[in-house]
Amino acid sequence: MTMKILTTAAVAAVLIATVPAAGVAQDLGSNFKRDKNTSVRQRPRPDYEAIGIKTGGFTLYPRVTVEVMNDDNIYAEAVNEQSDVIWRVKPEVAVRSNWSRHALGAFASASINRYSDFDTEDSEEYTLGVNGRLDVERGSYLAGSLQYQELVEPRTSPQSPAAALAPVEYTLLSGNLTGVKEFNRLRVTGRLDTKTFDYADAANRIGGVIGVIDQDVRDRDEFYYGGKAEYAVSPDTAVFASFTGNTKEYDVAAAGRDSDGYVATVGANFDLSQSVRGELEAGYMSQSYDNAVYDDIDGFSAKGRVEWFPTELTTLNVAGSRTIQESVAFGSQGYVSNNASIGIDHELLRNVLLAANASYGKDSYESIDRDDKRTGFNASAAYLLNRNVGLFLTYGYLKQESSGAASGASFKDNKIAASVALQF
Repeated sequence: MTMKILTTAAVAAVLIATVPAAGVAQDLGSNFKRDKNTSVRQRPRPDYEAIGIKTGGFTLYPRVTVEVMNDDNIYAEAVNEQSDVIWRVKPEVAVRSNWSRHALGAFASASINRYSDFDTEDSEEYTLGVNGRLDVERGSYLAGSLQYQELVEPRTSPQSPAAALAPVEYTLLSGNLTGVKEFNRLRVTGRLDTKTFDYADAANRIGGVIGVIDQDVRDRDEFYYGGKAEYAVSPDTAVFASFTGNTKEYDVAAAGRDSDGYVATVGANFDLSQSVRGELEAGYMSQSYDNAVYDDIDGFSAKGRVEWFPTELTTLNVAGSRTIQESVAFGSQGYVSNNASIGIDHELLRNVLLAANASYGKDSYESIDRDDKRTGFNASAAYLLNRNVGLFLTYGYLKQESSGAASGASFKDNKIAASVALQF
């Protein structure tokens, strides 16, 4: 796997380096900028943004958030729901370069979670990462990132084992290398991604059973490689073709889940003045498994996001996707996940932001009789007191209905949280 990553990375670097240099027209502005419209979340608010601490050519941005949350179904179960109050502290720091060309950054964060009554749910999560960008010339660059995370799988995840005494812990090491070359109306992008998942075994909590729930069968390496070619038919619209291949290798070969696949799509991105911005793509996806017992999963693939700007103070967004995902359900190699959402952001005042989002998803499992349907709703309000202090109130609702002979968990979950963030 390592040799494959290094070899492909070398090929991508050579391809980027040998693309002809851009002409003079490129200096007049990119045909691929999509900044005619500015969403509520993107709009600059100089009076409420952290200044940071300057240290030479870098700026340090420290931040800490303290949150209290009430969750009325912490185990995500259909009966005998248990509620609890969760206290959470999230310290984080980011470092960013102040250079006129090129960029370098790093970040670190943690989430310390404490339950008032059910201390088996207590957890800590950590993230460390670095990223950078090498500007070759206008419109052309190389960018990369490396990130290490120690995470806890939410009880509401369809992959989370219901019998686990505590939430499943895992580490995720991910890396990315992207190369972009733009000249006149054509832009070419090459991309490599790698992910390594390592899950910890979980203790059993149901019926007094002593033992562990083996999670080693989930440990795996995922490698993605691909490219995208875009052609600008006008300064605000481009059409493109995209291809992404993948290889997934599990540490436990007996699981028989190793696979290779790809997604090939065509689409368009656009930013129409004072109106709509977005990207839509559709095509074909396929995943083939080494174990002959498992049939290939293939079919229609789609992904898209569109933002509508009815006023400068309101942004409406619609998103959707159809993808192939990994499964941990016994006897199933994977599932097709269909998701759609609609959301709205509104700037009530310069320092008061409101947001709401509704979502629906359906997972159809292969080789077993199981379908999961999810309905969600989220709402939030943010009050920015000044550039150093912000107050937040959020509400989240999730309902999952699992059906079929091999059905998983069905539940409803409500969460309401209040938090204060301090930044400098």
